Amino acid sequence: MSIAIMRKALTGVSGVPVTAYDGKGEVEPRITAQVYGRVAAAGIHNIVAAGNTGEFYALTPQEIRIVHEAAVSGVDGRAPVTAAIGRSLHEAIGMARDAAAIGASAVMSHQPVDPFAAPSAQIDYFCNLADACALPLIAYVRADGFAVADIVRLANHGNIAGIKFATTDLMLLSRAIPAADPNGALFVCGLAESWAPTFTAAGARGFTSGLVNVAPKLSLAVHDALENGDFGRARAIVNKLEPFERMRTKFRNGANVTVVKEAVTYAGLDVGPVRVPGLPRLDQHDREELHRLLEGWEADGDIRSDPGRQDAKAAG
Repeated sequence: MSIAIMRKALTGVSGVPVTAYDGKGEVEPRITAQVYGRVAAAGIHNIVAAGNTGEFYALTPQEIRIVHEAAVSGVDGRAPVTAAIGRSLHEAIGMARDAAAIGASAVMSHQPVDPFAAPSAQIDYFCNLADACALPLIAYVRADGFAVADIVRLANHGNIAGIKFATTDLMLLSRAIPAADPNGALFVCGLAESWAPTFTAAGARGFTSGLVNVAPKLSLAVHDALENGDFGRARAIVNKLEPFERMRTKFRNGANVTVVKEAVTYAGLDVGPVRVPGLPRLDQHDREELHRLLEGWEADGDIRSDPGRQDAKAAG
């Protein structure tokens, strides 16, 4: 896929599906492909395979490849598949090579997790990886401490399609966007629907989403409102999402993926628990609170559950 087409996709919703596990805790490629297929069928513009909502850091390199393969199979050409890569530079280059062979449209590099990483050297990591990649690269920036010049250097690299900006340093974002080449990388809100209105006002386009796993209709509604400059409507939808997103922040964000996976299971597709060090499952109180919220969304027509689950619920 050309970098221009990839940048167009990044102006939309970049959905991050969950990874399904079987009863033994192993990656279940068939159900994982179903998850990706549902997200693609909902009309999500870009689909990220093995992102943080897909538990990238809890997966082995071989499992990451399995997830990438399941993603390409499940999406089946209905949207670009951006394969998440990372770890050491050599490992990331190998993952990018495999992703291209599998049929991914682009790759997204997780920011290297290293307690002694220098900001400018982290930018070097992204740029060196982009140099080595046959596919367009999205750089996932999560840490604070970068200078404007660092971000501009990253944005101006010829093979970087976008920057998934996932910090709340809006001063850095608002200074970097006008300083960067307007024909360079697209700045994308990496903090999902809740922050999308604020990031859009600062000049970013598009946003990432884990919500697409269960309520893609709401994600797309936020995007539509922002694309039409209707910040009031976008904020009203974000307010509706607030209890769901707030629950994900519990336990220092340890429940982030847990809430999403339990919501997917509620809707009729059992994707298993979260691997440690994430919170494996919600306790009874939080699960009941989540189910009440989802029942309300269901009544409003915002989510659609599997018919088999509804039949079982009625019989029970």
